[in-house]
Amino acid sequence: MSTLVVGSGFVGTGIARRLVAAGDAVTLVSRGRPADPPEEYGARWAALDATDARACGRLVARLRPRRIVLVHGPSDVTWCEAHPAEAELAHSSVAAAFAGLGGRARVVMISTDNVFDGTSPRNTEATSVSPANAYGRAKHRAEQVLLARAADALALRVSLVYGHEPADAGKWLNYFAACAHRLRAGERVEAPDDQWTTPVHVEDVAEVVAALLSCPTPLPPVLHLGGPDRVSRAEWATVIARSLGLPAALVVPVPKAGSRYASRPRNACLAGDLLGTLPATRDIPIRGVVEGAHDLTAVFASS
Repeated sequence: MSTLVVGSGFVGTGIARRLVAAGDAVTLVSRGRPADPPEEYGARWAALDATDARACGRLVARLRPRRIVLVHGPSDVTWCEAHPAEAELAHSSVAAAFAGLGGRARVVMISTDNVFDGTSPRNTEATSVSPANAYGRAKHRAEQVLLARAADALALRVSLVYGHEPADAGKWLNYFAACAHRLRAGERVEAPDDQWTTPVHVEDVAEVVAALLSCPTPLPPVLHLGGPDRVSRAEWATVIARSLGLPAALVVPVPKAGSRYASRPRNACLAGDLLGTLPATRDIPIRGVVEGAHDLTAVFASS
């Protein structure tokens, strides 16, 4: 099965690895070559500016993928807040390009919990969308474009994704890795105690995406994937510290308003009511934060 993954960041790479393990012929595309060489785990890589519709068309005509996964666009919430028009264009133009090119291919776009304003502690697929910030608005617009133009597409909204990244990665792309490496260095971690999320292990995200891509029946246009635990960032950072055998006192609870997470929704929590009813995904176990931290302890201790 030929699968195209657009975006070679933390989540895109995790999905590509899982699909390769399942026997897919995976091509990962991005502007720059990934730091984690795809060839080492059996994927191919191709350079692509995904905002260039003609370049996307040439690539799809050459590869003829049966499945397309979109993990594209700027995901730095702070950057998007400072550049709202550019963020929306980047997300929606890529969605438009691949929606028109997919043909019979199933297209899965990874979306975000930031499409909600944070007033509800539990956001299901039936919750009314009200984006919390520029990133949420950009992703929601991309959802609308994709679902209006593609015959077999879905938007998978995912809560905060976490997993391992090496200490020398430079800029860590997930909260767990940032906390773990700073705590292991003896640094204090300031974490909001008034902003909640439902974290999801990147391997669980990849497992769900693989199942959705392979599902032979039509799927709902929007699905939610959140972890089983609703935790504040401060609570989660404390779980991480304890899993690494480090003092919980290194975690300093702070208000969201005075932190780098000020523009995030107060409740960035997703409940996958529909996902749990689908035969393809209902039996996939999603790890809680304690189990996820336990599974990652050894790899972080050796990195």
